[in-house]
Amino acid sequence: MILQKKIIKLVNVKPIIIPKIEIKNRIIHLKKYLLQNIHLKSLIVAISGGQDSTLTGKLCQITIDQLRKEKKNSSYQFIALRLPYGIQKDEEDCKKVINFINPDKIFTINIKKAVLSSELSLNTAGIKISDYVKGNEKARERMKVQYSIAAMYNGIVIGTGNAVEIITGFFTKHGDHGTDINLISQLNKRQVQLLLKELHCPKNLYLKTPTADLEDNNPQKPDEISLGVKYNIIDSYLEGKQINTLDKKIIEKLYFSTQHKRSIITIG
Repeated sequence: MILQKKIIKLVNVKPIIIPKIEIKNRIIHLKKYLLQNIHLKSLIVAISGGQDSTLTGKLCQITIDQLRKEKKNSSYQFIALRLPYGIQKDEEDCKKVINFINPDKIFTINIKKAVLSSELSLNTAGIKISDYVKGNEKARERMKVQYSIAAMYNGIVIGTGNAVEIITGFFTKHGDHGTDINLISQLNKRQVQLLLKELHCPKNLYLKTPTADLEDNNPQKPDEISLGVKYNIIDSYLEGKQINTLDKKIIEKLYFSTQHKRSIITIG
């Protein structure tokens, strides 16, 4: 239990939440950040079609809507990015998510040519990357694009990583984890779903099977297969509940083997 408490403290997941309050607090935090940094006018989120980016995008749009009204300043905006690799298999879900969020501005940038160019450069140097590593190339290319757009629109990049991904290291180092603010880092997966439900998100979107969808050879591969344990079980672990010994060992092994991903840069 000592290690479990340590891991819970790292992400500060609450055992019980009130969705309305969690939504309100995140919007307040985001508004305060923008008002303290008066040169910042845009929030940038890459919308994948999954639960996490759907919630993050909706929270950002609500924040911007409120700021424009309260400050009577039309320069604030939320920019949603669609960053497919070729043709995305769940493109219809992405369209539904965009419709739910109703962002101020949408850009679609296909990252496939950039990723293939990087892969070719590595091959030319005699380095053949695996499908898994190529998946990380996709995540890093997406983050590069987000920061380019943020720079052009006086914006910040908002992360979409939940608490489960953080403690299991289920993210790309200097990729999807390399953001300015993460609104949902203290929420486990079921809590993300609760907030989406509170925001009246269509049920088929907030109950959608989570997938990072980064592997060419395994498109739409469920996260739970990669993790080796169900999200529901990791959620319970992060809420301080007792789970079976085998699942606990898997979660804690993932935590230890990915510690380097959560470490700040060290010198010397």
